[in-house]
Amino acid sequence: MTTTPTTSPRATDTQAMSCRAMSSQAMSPRATSSQARSTPSTVRQLRRQRQRQRRRIIALLLCALLAGVCLTLMLGQSWIDPATVIAVLSGEQVPGASFTLMELRLPRALIAVLAGACFGLGGAAFQTMLRNPLASPDVIGISAGASAAAVFAIVMLSLRGAPVALVAIVGGLGVALLIYALSWRRGVADTRLILTGIGLAAMLQSAIAYLLTQAPAWPLQEAMRWMTGSLNSVHLDQSLPLLLALVVLGLPLLHFARDLEAMRLGDDMARGLGVRLSLTRLGIVVAAVGLVAFATAVTGPIAFVAFLSGPVAAWLIRHNGSVLIPAAMVGALFVLLGDFIGQHLLPARYPVGVVTGVIGAPYLITLVMRDNARGST
Repeated sequence: MTTTPTTSPRATDTQAMSCRAMSSQAMSPRATSSQARSTPSTVRQLRRQRQRQRRRIIALLLCALLAGVCLTLMLGQSWIDPATVIAVLSGEQVPGASFTLMELRLPRALIAVLAGACFGLGGAAFQTMLRNPLASPDVIGISAGASAAAVFAIVMLSLRGAPVALVAIVGGLGVALLIYALSWRRGVADTRLILTGIGLAAMLQSAIAYLLTQAPAWPLQEAMRWMTGSLNSVHLDQSLPLLLALVVLGLPLLHFARDLEAMRLGDDMARGLGVRLSLTRLGIVVAAVGLVAFATAVTGPIAFVAFLSGPVAAWLIRHNGSVLIPAAMVGALFVLLGDFIGQHLLPARYPVGVVTGVIGAPYLITLVMRDNARGST
């Protein structure tokens, strides 16, 4: 008697799997070619999506900035309606409103936006170049250099106004070049530059303290007002030097945006991508220091604006592309809203530097604690 061979279910499943594998191998060239066609299109779609998100964030920042300017022009000790604001800005003379807008509110708003943009752009350039959020001009001694020079001009030379601003600019640039020179050892190492700047900042703060102890009553008040960072005595004609500095020094920084993004990957990778590190670093330092020095010369050292603008902008755009333009807009918003809060939303009037210092100090402490926790682990 003959018996028919039977196959177990497991053997049948094995045969089916082998058949599917053979068919997939037979189809693999076509599948591979379709994947090769789909991958570039997928990358392009993701790139377009990220660019749209970045443009959306920049547009929102611009709208917030315009809203802040309008708020500053309309609100204060007296309310000025939008129609009157437009009429005054168009050149019409309105009794009471013209003086309030053109002599008080408009200069504060313009200087706040321009100085904040200078602080934010310069700070973000330093932090990106050195790959460290602590590498801000107001942490590594550049703002301290401008402040020490200005206090010396006020207390010892009895200067006022534009000469003080010029001395502050020269002091900030001089300290930056000194930090760069002291950090040079066959190139500039990031950690060495930061530590050198922090050491010089401590020395300059001691010099400022000594100068203040030697100051007579009136120069002492002037120096202390300038040191806190304030928009109380700004004038409309001071906006032109800030605007020129933002254009002349900001455009080269934006030109270095791709080099800065390459430098975030490390020095070796940046060299491999064709970045001339020493020359690029020198150009970035000069442009960024010039921006911070010009802003400090007009408003004084407004605390933590350069320090906070870059990280906040990077968080907003989710590290999607260069942070320079968003950081400039965030810096402008910080100074504009900080001045409005200090003037109108607190029980007493405070300079903008006090408000930004209260906001920035907790972030600095949190950042240091987080870095210490990473180092301990």
